Amino acid sequence: MEVSKELSSRKESTVSVPSESQPTPVQITVLKAQDLKTLKSDVSVTSVCVEYNGVVLGESSRTNVLPNGTADYNFTTSFESSPNGPNSLDDIAQTPVLLTVIEMLQKDKKQKDRTAPLGQAVVDLLPLLQGQCSFHVTAPLHAVPTSPSESLHPEAKGGLEVTVSTKEPLLSATQLSNGNFLSITLEAAYSIPEAFAATGPLQNYMACLQVPAAGEKELPLLFKNGILKLAGEKEPLPRPKKWPLANIMAPGALSIPNSFIVGGPYEDEDGELKNGEDREFRIQAESMKRVVWDMESRCYLDPAAVVTLQKRIAECQYWPVEVCRVSAALPSKGKTSKADKGDEEKKISFHGVAYVNMMPLLCPGVKQIRGAFRVCAYQDSKVFEKTKSQHSIFQDLRGQLSVTRMGSGTLGIGAPLDRAAPNKTQKEDKEKSTNKKMSHMPKFQLPNGTGEAENAMHLNLEGQQYVEAGTFLVMEIKLYKALVPRRLREELTKQVKQMIPPRPPLPPWTSGAQKAVEDYHHHLTSIAAAILNECHELFGKQLPDQTTTDHQTLEEQKRQLNFELNSSGKYFAFKEQLKYAVVKIVREKYLKTMAFESQEQFQAFLSELYVYLMDQMHIALNQMLFEEAAPSAPPSQVTQKQLWLFAHEAQVIKDYKLASLYHQQRIAKDQYNIECWLDYGAFCLLLEETTKAHECFQQALSLDRNHIRSLLLCGITAAMLQHDEEAEVLFEDACCLEPSSVVAWTLSGLFYELQDNNIQAEMAFREAKKLLQAQLAKERSIPEAAEGEGEKVPDGSADKLTKVAEPALACGTPKEEATAPEAAPKAPSPASGLGQPPCTIFKKTVEFLMKANAVQFVHKALAHELLSLQGGPSSGYYLALAQTYLLKEELSKCEECLCEAVRIDCMNPNVWAQKGHLCYLKKDFGEAKECYERTMGFMEDAEDMHFVYLRLGSIYLEEKLYGRAKKIYLLACDNSASCLTWLGVGIACYRLKEMVEAEDALSEANALNNTNAEVWAYLSLICLHGPHHSHGMMSSLLCVLSPGRTTYGGRAVLQVRPQAGPDERRATAGAPRRPAPVRLRQPGALSSGSA
Repeated sequence: MEVSKELSSRKESTVSVPSESQPTPVQITVLKAQDLKTLKSDVSVTSVCVEYNGVVLGESSRTNVLPNGTADYNFTTSFESSPNGPNSLDDIAQTPVLLTVIEMLQKDKKQKDRTAPLGQAVVDLLPLLQGQCSFHVTAPLHAVPTSPSESLHPEAKGGLEVTVSTKEPLLSATQLSNGNFLSITLEAAYSIPEAFAATGPLQNYMACLQVPAAGEKELPLLFKNGILKLAGEKEPLPRPKKWPLANIMAPGALSIPNSFIVGGPYEDEDGELKNGEDREFRIQAESMKRVVWDMESRCYLDPAAVVTLQKRIAECQYWPVEVCRVSAALPSKGKTSKADKGDEEKKISFHGVAYVNMMPLLCPGVKQIRGAFRVCAYQDSKVFEKTKSQHSIFQDLRGQLSVTRMGSGTLGIGAPLDRAAPNKTQKEDKEKSTNKKMSHMPKFQLPNGTGEAENAMHLNLEGQQYVEAGTFLVMEIKLYKALVPRRLREELTKQVKQMIPPRPPLPPWTSGAQKAVEDYHHHLTSIAAAILNECHELFGKQLPDQTTTDHQTLEEQKRQLNFELNSSGKYFAFKEQLKYAVVKIVREKYLKTMAFESQEQFQAFLSELYVYLMDQMHIALNQMLFEEAAPSAPPSQVTQKQLWLFAHEAQVIKDYKLASLYHQQRIAKDQYNIECWLDYGAFCLLLEETTKAHECFQQALSLDRNHIRSLLLCGITAAMLQHDEEAEVLFEDACCLEPSSVVAWTLSGLFYELQDNNIQAEMAFREAKKLLQAQLAKERSIPEAAEGEGEKVPDGSADKLTKVAEPALACGTPKEEATAPEAAPKAPSPASGLGQPPCTIFKKTVEFLMKANAVQFVHKALAHELLSLQGGPSSGYYLALAQTYLLKEELSKCEECLCEAVRIDCMNPNVWAQKGHLCYLKKDFGEAKECYERTMGFMEDAEDMHFVYLRLGSIYLEEKLYGRAKKIYLLACDNSASCLTWLGVGIACYRLKEMVEAEDALSEANALNNTNAEVWAYLSLICLHGPHHSHGMMSSLLCVLSPGRTTYGGRAVLQVRPQAGPDERRATAGAPRRPAPVRLRQPGALSSGSA
């Protein structure tokens, strides 16, 4: 193919148009070519032609190709770039430099020089707009497939080493920091009308949208030359994006370097057709007839244009993307009449529009949106109503809709239109061309005129075929920087730190000095005991009835003792032993760690220290010889876990004062335990004391500012208190701290929904769903791998794996199996997981919120759960809703929900346990007993079996089924022992006349809680039946006089102390002190008995 005539027809000089700003030269140097032999094995002489923006900048001299395929060109050329000139910043952003390697063919003596294009390469100039003044690149050299050589390998690639440089940056520091880059990728149109056929006249499939520029100007971006592909295989992923150019002869050079279409799950997209019901339709459409562009168009947005873009999106969130088909006849040879010439003019048909929601770009940190957007018929009134656009974009581009074949060697209108005003010659040519072609232009829908209305109706009928076929565009809009930057993790941490009130400073450490003195006393005592033993060995023990030794004998014994201690080395050993203790006193008591300034100061300190040490020695020796050590108080036997259980028991029986006391005891026991503060805050939320709960969560957060649960619970209470800015910072910090947390993203979405920020809410929910799907896929892979190895998956393993997924946030998914409402309920196989309701982000969030008693957020999450479930509500939904009604004591609504839960899934033990609790509160003890017994009959335990045991045991006691009551209470003791469980065992044993076992059980109850009046009452009854009648009468009298229960906190309480023997006890009133627990035999040794 000869290109010398074609290249010579182009202008070979740098284009320079006067502009308001000084143009900046851009220098391009082609150093050398590599691996030219891979393109054509017998190539010998080549040159390189440099072209930019449709203008040939120059051609190098002819260069011989070395045997290794290298050709050194060292050719330099340049062009001028100006913000408002022909080579504007938009051209730099999206128009590459085109390099064509031209081969000099062999010629005969009678023939002229013949040339043919060997390969083409492109160089992206975008680095010049990213602050670089120069860069070096090796551009892949793609073969031109139209080469006549038979030895050509079209897929082989060479390379061109190119250097691009400017004397000064194209963008100032302000433009670089405040400007932005916008890239729009149009991938394809799927499910196109049947009228789109590959046969017939030449068709050009186009799409166009306008991007706001600075001021009131609009920048239209036109995508042309869409390729109609018939049904077949789907487009591969990933696949490269293409330059929107038509003058590239090598198809491989159309690909933009390092820019690919990667696709992704439909659920992660921002457009339409992303739900589960659209999945099959999209999969089928992607393999059917379609129009493919795969083009990326880029433009630079200066700071003013960025502000305009934000303003336009805020004013109107939907932007129109118009599509059409332009047909034109192939140019015929010879002259044509005016009528024939009019037929050759382009005709617009199938005019449609897709609406792209741009609002996500105003969310913090969002830089791109990608998705599928439905195409509907274009109608001016509807477009104006939705996008505020007054007329079609194609109406402004009527003179630019030319049909250009790819690879024809002429520039197509794929780039954005130039913002600069055309020169005089261009204006005249444009006016002539426009006036000449206006009579043949397709008529658009205008306000007046019957012809326009008729043609608009015709266009609407064609556009309606998009709706009937379900056509949709897949496109991506991407920014280099987010319009609204996301706050940094450091900034969020600083704001969270400011929200938390400062904790009081820790008290000064005083135990160091005290411990030093105690160590000194200990060493003195041990040395005194050793010296006393030495005296006993030397002089024997003096009995009390012996006479007193005279003074002379004592002095002689003292000299002999000193001699023995010095000669044996014990004196020096004792001195070394005391030295360390004295050093600790000097450091800890007197805080002396530096050298003394003078000898007088040193002597004064020694005198003071000597007096103090002697006083302490006398105190230690007096305590050793004349005083008995005071008995130490027994350590507390109650653990943090038991205190939480006691608080939970008091909460369930509505004794909130006692429950609050237990929570406060937990905090007093360990005020640096985060869980204690979180549990107390959840208890305050149950009492609707939101401010107090918020303070508790803040205390937990102050202990660890990276604790995810504390952050989320603080955010929940801040939202409930309408501290919206604080809540937003807390939720955002939680998502930054734990980006893989499903609960954190879901709670953020619920909060944004409360603020009517639906865009950010949808994005948060989408992120949570993506994370949950990844977790579930990982969990499913474990049982599948076990089955592949021949291992059996244990029952309930799926639920255990779900618990592992988020140990810090949720405590497992209820083990539920839901069947269709119209089907007969049955228990599915545990290993198969069939019939279980799908795990959703809202289900996991409800589990987290229920543990925190955040009922307001629970109802919002359940509303989303109801909408997300297919086939109607699940048993888990009704169960969670019933639990919220039970907390609010709305028993009638709770009963309705539990009836629905039982109808859907009668094999769920949690449902029957909740129904038993409801009947118990309604005092329907017969129905409650049946529900509890049914709960215990399942292979899997309910979540709150502790209260099932307690309440079922109390029902058995009321029905005088003491043997059954004893068994149930022993099960409760084995599960989680408390004062109430052992009290139940003691009562049952007492009614069964098993007094010894009753006393053992009541002793265990008393050891766990020695302020329970009922425990003392039954202990008194046992004493009345035994030999200690008087003590029993005293205890009974005190129990009758006590107001149901004794109190805590320094008030008078009942306690037991051993007096005469192990079986005697007396009741006294005094300061609260826990007695040593009495265990006559192991709890497991208690016999079950019979009714």
